[in-house]
Amino acid sequence: MELSTPLQSFPGIGPAKAKALARLGLHTAGDLLTYWPRAYEDRTKTYPIAQAPAEEPVCVSVLVAETPTSSYIRKGLTITRCKVVDGSGSATAVFFNQDYVRQALRVGESYILYGRVEVSGGRRQMTNPIFEREDRARFTGRIMPVYPLTAGISNNLLAGLALQCVEGCAQLLPEELPAGVRQEHALCAMEYACRNLHFPTDQEALAIARRRAVFEELFTLSCGMAFLRKRRGEMAGRVFPPGSVEEFRPLLPFPPTGAQRRAMEALRDDLISGRAMNRLIQGDVGSGKTAVAAFAVWLAHAGGFQSAMMAPTEILARQHYETLSGLLSPAGIRVGLLTGSLKAAEKRAVHAALTAGEIDLAVGTHALLSEGVTYRELGLVITDEQHRFGVGQRSALSAKAAQPPHVLVMSATPIPRTLALLIYGDLDVTVIDELPPGRTPVETYLVGEDKRARMYNFVRKQVSQGRQVYMICPAVEEGESDGMKAVTAYAKELAETVFPDLRVAFVHGKLKSRDKEAVMAAFGAGEVDVLVSTTVVEVGVDVPNANLMVIENADRFGLSQLHQLRGRVGRGQWQSYCVLISDNRTQETRERLRYFCQTNDGFKIAEKDLELRGPGDFFGQRQHGLPVMKAADLAGDTRVLKEAQEAAEALLRDDPTLSTPRNRPVLEKIRRLFAEDGDIFN
Repeated sequence: MELSTPLQSFPGIGPAKAKALARLGLHTAGDLLTYWPRAYEDRTKTYPIAQAPAEEPVCVSVLVAETPTSSYIRKGLTITRCKVVDGSGSATAVFFNQDYVRQALRVGESYILYGRVEVSGGRRQMTNPIFEREDRARFTGRIMPVYPLTAGISNNLLAGLALQCVEGCAQLLPEELPAGVRQEHALCAMEYACRNLHFPTDQEALAIARRRAVFEELFTLSCGMAFLRKRRGEMAGRVFPPGSVEEFRPLLPFPPTGAQRRAMEALRDDLISGRAMNRLIQGDVGSGKTAVAAFAVWLAHAGGFQSAMMAPTEILARQHYETLSGLLSPAGIRVGLLTGSLKAAEKRAVHAALTAGEIDLAVGTHALLSEGVTYRELGLVITDEQHRFGVGQRSALSAKAAQPPHVLVMSATPIPRTLALLIYGDLDVTVIDELPPGRTPVETYLVGEDKRARMYNFVRKQVSQGRQVYMICPAVEEGESDGMKAVTAYAKELAETVFPDLRVAFVHGKLKSRDKEAVMAAFGAGEVDVLVSTTVVEVGVDVPNANLMVIENADRFGLSQLHQLRGRVGRGQWQSYCVLISDNRTQETRERLRYFCQTNDGFKIAEKDLELRGPGDFFGQRQHGLPVMKAADLAGDTRVLKEAQEAAEALLRDDPTLSTPRNRPVLEKIRRLFAEDGDIFN
């Protein structure tokens, strides 16, 4: 067998199975060898039937005592029962919709069953246990891998294929880590790692194998980000005129905070340095990042350059357009808006104005990347809520410039340092770590369904005092998910039954852009008292008069998302409140939500969120632009990450271009890892 052997050549893999495997990115034996399990089941523990613990799956070695019998219960449900025995007693093995069991289990033969032994009224039962003949056991009596799956592919099928591949060609896997790195960090050989990641001989072997795979993955990613950062650091940049914060100050409606001043000065130093800026401005909700971005646009305009600012949603793009128009138009800076919902004639007009240099700052969504958009002299690119864009999208916008533009990245999503080191490894980072004076912390409360009437009274009280209220639901329509509040039905109930005398409106992501904008404009103008919404309002929406945020089914949201939602209130002069409603009584959920109620610090919340949920779910979706991690868990592997980053730095110090023969495999692996971002490493 070779690494290039097609999986379709294996017995039992026809065109349909091959197509399903391809959905997992599996085409050859080599692909499967590095397709790591997501979890493991310890099937090494074997108990007699009578002594098997009820709370955990175990193996039992049994004899089939009676021929299995099947009962037809109703359409779509058949139950097969079989009596099994050992020296300690007997049990009934029960199978749902598995008619083949009648032929597979033969009286008088020995089998290993894996599953939970349930005890009720002195009788023991195993429901849908995995079983194998004792003399042919492959997947019982061992630590069993559990793989990420897709429709049409079972775990047993993948494990069977993996076993054949491991036995057939694990020894052919190339060693892509330099020998010196392996030796210095005491890492096992790739063949050992592969064999023991798929089918570990014991827990210690699994830990040794996993450490090798995690290190290699984080080492490659760290090398890639450092490599990219170094290349960008060497790029020449346009030189902007050295304007000062004091000259810019009259355009601002408030004096900048110390943190804003430091951020502006860092930007100015970058923009006059002669090298291309690549900087992240990270600050909590309401810390004033937009004013810092406006300063950079002001400097670009003073040098005769255009700027482009990309936001992830039309609502946020329109808000930036309005804010920046107000701030910058007194300085003669012309701001244009470009989004997907503009009419064709409006888009053509904006395109023409950009090409002619009649727009100094283009604010928009992904429409800024579209083919027909050209700039007369693009000198500064700004992306907001950067975790929603990949490295490639940032590069695509930069490619609109004749020469490499300066790049400014903004994020109001506090990101733990562990994750930031990877997501933003190619950027210089500035944190705005103070809020403008007068921002009162939002008071946050967790309540159950039994307090609903009191919560409604509190909503009514805020509206009677002239304030406005957000009410957030996790679903758009009923039936999307069990037991969750849905925007459309809930808004109808509130308008007709609970608050018939108040002005209730709703907004969600499935509405047309124009309809969304009309509702948000009405809310911003004070023409709506209660806005029922999904998380479409989580980023950038700024209505200072809204001082109450009610979040239904709060347990369905991650902590970072809750923090973004809470950031929509507390923006005006009134005391603001956030009320979380949840009847979920599990200890972990209650502790998580109580922790949120106790702190307003976005960075602490982000650390806790990463610790609880892991990076895959940190942003709700895989929006952060990182290559997919197969082995590493950024929440749990911080120590290995630090080690891998130090090793990557040392390697690049010795060989900055990774061009020596021993390091060439690292460069090739970097290119493969970042393949989805195009040719940024070519």
